[in-house]
Amino acid sequence: MKKYFSLVLFAHSVFALPFALIGFFLGVTTTENPFSWYKLILVLLCMVFARNSAMAFNRYLDRNIDAKNPRTKMRDIPAGKVSANEALIFVIANCVLFAITTYFINPLCFYLSPVALFVVLFYSYTKRFTALCHLVLGLGLSLAPIGAYIAVTGHFALVPVLYSLTVLFWVSGFDIIYALQDEEFDREEKLHSIPSALGIKNALNVSVLLHILSATCVILPVFFTSFSWVYYVGIVFFCSMLIYQHLLVKPNDISKVNRAFQTLNGYASVVFAICFLIDAYLRHK
Repeated sequence: MKKYFSLVLFAHSVFALPFALIGFFLGVTTTENPFSWYKLILVLLCMVFARNSAMAFNRYLDRNIDAKNPRTKMRDIPAGKVSANEALIFVIANCVLFAITTYFINPLCFYLSPVALFVVLFYSYTKRFTALCHLVLGLGLSLAPIGAYIAVTGHFALVPVLYSLTVLFWVSGFDIIYALQDEEFDREEKLHSIPSALGIKNALNVSVLLHILSATCVILPVFFTSFSWVYYVGIVFFCSMLIYQHLLVKPNDISKVNRAFQTLNGYASVVFAICFLIDAYLRHK
């Protein structure tokens, strides 16, 4: 079990999981649907299974590419810690478990489960033919808040879609920053990314634009839902983390990419989710 889970970086779960909790409790606090530990556990299991499937499949599909890249050659499959077949079995098992779990939530979640799996798995192919791969990754993670909301309510709504758009633009923007490390390698191997297509300076400009859109989407819910001052604190912190990572990473200095990618974005999602949950508690206690 330890060998299999070495394929999955738990730290990366802090990007989508907090927004799944936001979607879940948005459904509880803005509709007549009651809180249910049973549904919350099912939603968390879906997040685990989807994340396991997506990340392990990425490792499986990119195993030959990772073996060539000095930055990734020590990942589990190239390093021989996990075989390709073992990784594929792990992917299939988690896909099946994901679909089964959605069956016990509600019919809409179950019917949409193949779509969700297609999006999160398809991302791994995209770098082979389009520089828009970052947006596909963002799309995959953006399913978390709307998926969790549907798990509670059984229908779509505008505000959770705004949170999904927040995640889409936010993740796409910081994935471009992360891809700066492989700009030369991607170009040599004819792999597609915004940095390899546009260069570091222009890629950072695209990332800034995406993060402006993300900040806009995280603010828009205040026009459709009543919030307390705590939520506004969350907005300020989230937007501050977006700004700070662009101050850390510059066209002539990308040495702090990992700090910007993982640490700051992890803080952004976790603190924002905590502010949302405190706000929801204060307004509905």
